[in-house]
Amino acid sequence: MAETRATSTEGLVAGEIKIGAISGYRAMPVHGEKFPVVLVVQEIYGVHEYIKDICRRFAKQGYLAIAPEFFARQGDVSSLKTVQEMLPVVSTVPDSQVMEDLDAAVVWAKNSGKGDPLRLVVAGFSWGGRIVWLYCAHNPHLKAGVAWYGPVVKPATELQPRHPIDVAGELKCPVLGLYGGEDAGIPNDTVERMQAALAAAGRGSEIHLYAGMPHAFHADYRPSYRKEAADDGWRRMLDWFRRHGVA
Repeated sequence: MAETRATSTEGLVAGEIKIGAISGYRAMPVHGEKFPVVLVVQEIYGVHEYIKDICRRFAKQGYLAIAPEFFARQGDVSSLKTVQEMLPVVSTVPDSQVMEDLDAAVVWAKNSGKGDPLRLVVAGFSWGGRIVWLYCAHNPHLKAGVAWYGPVVKPATELQPRHPIDVAGELKCPVLGLYGGEDAGIPNDTVERMQAALAAAGRGSEIHLYAGMPHAFHADYRPSYRKEAADDGWRRMLDWFRRHGVA
């Protein structure tokens, strides 16, 4: 991993929190209240510095950003070096548990007195991109979601019984998917199937496919980072949230 971009905490309240039984990270402006709330769903690497910085970037835009540590009950992946080492932990995390932890983060935001639960959105990256689709089918109070290159078609398992393609017709809010055309782990034909399912559902969700872009093109601490696509995707995300009544 390369050195992660660091967004200043000046003008922010940022740091660790407890969300029910698990830990998390939050960032928000120092002054004000009733901020729009964005749930930030981690990559497979956990709530590491990149995800914390994503929270700070959102806070600079006036959000209360919350990133729960979803793997906390199953194990600590922060000291592990490879995805292969992390999979034995990550593969034991039930989708139902993740949905419950996201619900708990919404409650935390409401109880803090700083978050406006009526302006609630979710954004996730890679592992978390898949979760965005699922949570947007789960929580009827969401205004919008943005899924960054999360798998849309996978085999069903006991802990992951459904996938984004299965819930395309059940989304409670519009979701914007941001995907790379050269993503080795998410074949274009699966993205096309998801696009067709979204169009058939007619609920206002859409996918933007970046030609020639690899997986994790927003991850600015990794060799996969592509600044132009990353910046464009960030602008599209903020605009998507504004368009759906969050700002």
